[in-house]
Amino acid sequence: MTPVDRSELEAMVAASSVDSVRMVAWRDLDDPEAGGSELHAHRIAAVWAQAGLAVTMRTSMVANAPAIVEREGYRAVRRGGRYGVFPQVITEGLRQRRKHDDALVEIWNGMPFFSPLWRRPPRLIFLHHVHGEMWDMVLSKGLARVGDTLERVIAPPLYRRSTIMTLSTSSKEEIVERLHLHPERVHVVPPGIEERFTPGGERAANPHVVAVGRLVPVKRYDLLIRTLVEVKRQIPSLTASIIGEGYERGSLEALRAELGAEGWLELPGRVTDDEQLAAYRRAWVVASSSLREGWGMTLTEAAACGTPSVATDIAGHRDAVEDDRGGLLVDEDGLVAALCSVLGDEALRERLGKGALGYAGTLTWEATATTAFRLLTTA
Repeated sequence: MTPVDRSELEAMVAASSVDSVRMVAWRDLDDPEAGGSELHAHRIAAVWAQAGLAVTMRTSMVANAPAIVEREGYRAVRRGGRYGVFPQVITEGLRQRRKHDDALVEIWNGMPFFSPLWRRPPRLIFLHHVHGEMWDMVLSKGLARVGDTLERVIAPPLYRRSTIMTLSTSSKEEIVERLHLHPERVHVVPPGIEERFTPGGERAANPHVVAVGRLVPVKRYDLLIRTLVEVKRQIPSLTASIIGEGYERGSLEALRAELGAEGWLELPGRVTDDEQLAAYRRAWVVASSSLREGWGMTLTEAAACGTPSVATDIAGHRDAVEDDRGGLLVDEDGLVAALCSVLGDEALRERLGKGALGYAGTLTWEATATTAFRLLTTA
């Protein structure tokens, strides 16, 4: 995506009839399980607010935190439980459906808010990827069937006339194929990268692998841990760090102990922004074994630091990583060989790092927010 000057967005906002935007999402950025979807919504909301829009984000509550917060120019209203937020938001929408004093952005993250039933355009839907097998990984068999039916069968006909924004061409292909939404309604808008992610510092003295993300089943960190143990057998000086928090921490710590990896494989939990930046810069390679992603924002964050990737060849990753230019995309059986190849070949590592850095330079949040606003106002 070509970088966009913020003045272009400010001019678009000033010329449009849209003064305020209401965004509805499952989780807030402060939620312990917040990930790429929440960061994506936050960054767009912040850029829009700086361009002169009044933006309100409506999400579920954050435990032991205020219900309303002001953040980088926009307001976050956080009420309702993990699942209760959906009927709450829908009820609020039905009560206010005759009022159209703002535009709406719905973040459809597995479970939809069914906004076509209660809000007319201008309305834009952020749909990062199809959840598919993820339902079975996080819910009981019965609830997983309900979630899959809602996503794949019930919701798509209601959204057939909606303007959909997704992150990658590969995710669009899955959305069109699995949800049967019209391809002309689905627009690809890559995410940006925060400006703080830049090259600097020094690489670790020994081969070092970093992974960043929520500790949840879809990320398949159990697969990554087993992969790293195999790599360690071939590269004895290897160290690694899996950064993030989530409800799978206990099982991952148990697996690490079972495989005797406690001395060299860290699970530090959530870290500060500065610590995350330092981790990307120290790493020889960033890894992802995820089953499903809308993009793979940690891979492009690392790329902006000049760090190449080894990642599973899935929708989303195929757009976040230029294969054999900024990293290697492989199936899960190829992760060990790919990591060993990049870690063991300095020339390859340097070439992939330069390619990753060049690609990362094309991704800005200003460009993402500007294109999103254009889609919203023409919806």
